[in-house]
Amino acid sequence: HENSEALPESLPSAPGTLPHFLEEPDDSYIIKSNPIVLRCRAVPAMQIFFKCNGEWVHQNEHVSHESLDEATGLKVREVSINVTRQQVEDFHGPEDYWCQCVAWSHLGTSKSRKASVRIAYLRKNFEQDPQGKEVPIEGMIVLHCRPPEGVPAAEVEWLKNEEPIDSNLDENIDTRADHNLIIRQARLSDSGNYTCMAANIVAKRRSLSATVVVYVNGGWSSWTEWSSCNARCGRGWQKRSRTCTNPAPLNGGAFCEGMSVQKITCTSLCPVDGSWEVWSEWSVCSPECEHLRVRECAAPAPRNGGKHCEGLSQESENCTEGLCIQDVERGADVALYSGLAAAVLAVAVLALGVTLYRRSQSEYGVDVIDSSALTGGFQTFNFKTVRQGNSLLLNSSLQPELTVSRTYSGPICLQDPLDKELMTESSLFNPLADIKVKVQSSFMVSLGVTERAEFHGKAHPGTFPHGSPRPFGTLQARNKAMFIQNLASISSTSELRSTALFGHLGGRLVVPNTGVSLLIPHGAIPEESSWEIYLAITQKESSLEPEGPEVLLGPEVSCGPPELAVSTPCALSIPHCAHADPQHWSIHLKRRTQQGKWEEVMSVEEETTSCYCLLDPYACHILLNSFGTYALIGEPISDCAVRQLKVAVFGCLSCNSLDYNLRVYCVDNTPCAFQEVVSDERLQGGQLLEEPKLLHFKGNTCSLQISVLDVPPFLWRIKPFTACQEVPFSRVWRGSPRPLLGAFSLERFSPTTTQLCCTVCVRQLQGHEQLLHVQTSVLEAERENIPFFGHEDSAFPAQLGPKAFKIPRSIRQRICATFDAPGAKGKDWQLLAQKNSISRNLSFFATQSSPSAVILDLWEARHQHDGDLDSLACALEEIGRTHSKPSEVPEPELDEPEFPCSRKGL
Repeated sequence: HENSEALPESLPSAPGTLPHFLEEPDDSYIIKSNPIVLRCRAVPAMQIFFKCNGEWVHQNEHVSHESLDEATGLKVREVSINVTRQQVEDFHGPEDYWCQCVAWSHLGTSKSRKASVRIAYLRKNFEQDPQGKEVPIEGMIVLHCRPPEGVPAAEVEWLKNEEPIDSNLDENIDTRADHNLIIRQARLSDSGNYTCMAANIVAKRRSLSATVVVYVNGGWSSWTEWSSCNARCGRGWQKRSRTCTNPAPLNGGAFCEGMSVQKITCTSLCPVDGSWEVWSEWSVCSPECEHLRVRECAAPAPRNGGKHCEGLSQESENCTEGLCIQDVERGADVALYSGLAAAVLAVAVLALGVTLYRRSQSEYGVDVIDSSALTGGFQTFNFKTVRQGNSLLLNSSLQPELTVSRTYSGPICLQDPLDKELMTESSLFNPLADIKVKVQSSFMVSLGVTERAEFHGKAHPGTFPHGSPRPFGTLQARNKAMFIQNLASISSTSELRSTALFGHLGGRLVVPNTGVSLLIPHGAIPEESSWEIYLAITQKESSLEPEGPEVLLGPEVSCGPPELAVSTPCALSIPHCAHADPQHWSIHLKRRTQQGKWEEVMSVEEETTSCYCLLDPYACHILLNSFGTYALIGEPISDCAVRQLKVAVFGCLSCNSLDYNLRVYCVDNTPCAFQEVVSDERLQGGQLLEEPKLLHFKGNTCSLQISVLDVPPFLWRIKPFTACQEVPFSRVWRGSPRPLLGAFSLERFSPTTTQLCCTVCVRQLQGHEQLLHVQTSVLEAERENIPFFGHEDSAFPAQLGPKAFKIPRSIRQRICATFDAPGAKGKDWQLLAQKNSISRNLSFFATQSSPSAVILDLWEARHQHDGDLDSLACALEEIGRTHSKPSEVPEPELDEPEFPCSRKGL
């Protein structure tokens, strides 16, 4: 640049044309520290030089190249220079660093355009990152993005879930407005993570991701039609329902507001049975010597489905007092037939007498086909059940079915010809085997039983028909009395029904050892009246047939009488066997109608004012306004639904003194289900060998395996093909009416072996496993008894009046007076419900005259065994302490009790 005055700007011009630029320098950016190259090409040109920022570039910094244009024959000159980052940074001027070409020819000079040279960069941080949003469906979404500062200016691109967004393919999206992303109408598919990408020739930058959630608020479907009136006669109710599925809430959208079920009262016309009018006058005497009279079923006539009158609507009789000629002819026929009937009757009486005489001559009273039965062999016998009222029946209150026959087949083991108490050994190894037993006992004949019924059918493993005695032959008088006494004790303990007389003071009714109870609050029954209330559990197979995947989760419970109307809801507690997780179970309460059909009352999670259900881990507490028959039904939502089973193992010696039998049961984890097993085992002489354990049985369609392990090899051996048994999934999951799942037979090598140690393994394939360690003596005298039940309610099935409640009456009244009416401090019944873990369906309590009283009734039902008054007192004290702090302004004192956190305070 120092010799700029000597540059060829002063060269003389020559005749010709002015230079024409074929290539001019372009604007350029220096990336990092790399220099850029500026080029010029002109024709015709004798010289070309660069001028940067008004100063000539030194000749030595130019790189020149000369060529000849073949088309025109003119000289073409090309020149280039390098511009470094340092040169640009050292320049300080009012405008950007620039360079320009100047070309010379004989005619003169020409100048090119100015090309600017800038240093390229892109800063790291965005001036504005996009922000996440939650928008309703069809709403507008606007995501703002201001890229980092840079030279040249950065171009912006949007990504959704790391995939580029092309606004040309979706008319609903616009990315052209000042780098912002605009979605005109949000769709569910627009939910995702959005990122703003900025890039230029130097680098790329990513913004923070913005999460966009498009939610859908729930909407109610249309109401269903009103159901039919649930009362066949008189006042009842109808209901209709709707679901929050139009649309269903999605992505955190609000659930529908309002009630999902509506109920209204209804009145059904009662059926009227028909009744006869009085007979008409007799008609005139007909040629057949008869006259008639008639009557009509019209006093009243049957209506609304009532019964028609019973009997004849027309009568006829002889009107000649026997003087009609036709009667004489009929009389001769009557005499002939009467004589024949008398003769047949005489023959029948004679045959019966001979038969009874031959039977009375039998020495043992048992028809034995082979004499080997007297020495203890296996034979076939006949037995026939006795009439109602015989003391040999398991339950003499049950009516024996004398018209239905059942047959049992199998070997009978007679240990002693004088004491033929029968045991079916085959049932110990094959619980599904048919047992055929026929016994005729002279002892029954001696009791005067001449009419017997023969039973045909399948027997429960190791048991005999319901309502029939265990068969036996001729017994000594001592053995007879002992057998009858044992059966009487079993009958008294197997009754699953409780009854008591309740009045205005209320009380509690319990079915012992079952977990089923009914709490009648104080004042539920009107004053100066009393009712005999019953609580019963269906012992036979339930009449409720679950639909599809539904299963019965507890016993079928009846309480009554149905016609009793209570003024305050009663609390019915029913045990269940579900691991109650709302993600895996949908649990419903059903009730049996007067017609014997089952209808759904409510879902446990449903909001309704007609009923309330509170599901605890092992029981469901139901607040009812009417009595009836109820049951809990569960529908598994996923394969992770768990049915809790109680696994127990029983044992007893078999007929052969060297054999010992193990029986494994898997029953619902409810006390009443286990009580039925215990009753059956008492009949068979079984002994509980280990504390029952809990098995979590999943609804994953995998079967159950039962095996006996660790049997002492030189003392015992297990019979072949019985060491491991598999039970199908459906039999366990749906609750088989026969809970015996595995029967094993172990044999001692020597009678001196009296101890048995082994392990019973019960496991579900791809599921839970339980091990029961058996260590017992096979001798009755040395065996340690394990108690079956330990409930406190077994001795007191009914508690009447104040002693039935854990909370004293005076304290209860003060709690209700404090919390029923909303106070200035907010101590109302809703806080009381919250402290007692009641947060759902509060509308039910709001409809009660005293919400606090109903909440305390529910507390009584949940704490009938522990009576944890300390926790209730602490909860009440916490409410008082929490709401007494915020304000220091004096307030009028409320008549509220102090509840110290101790049992004495209550």
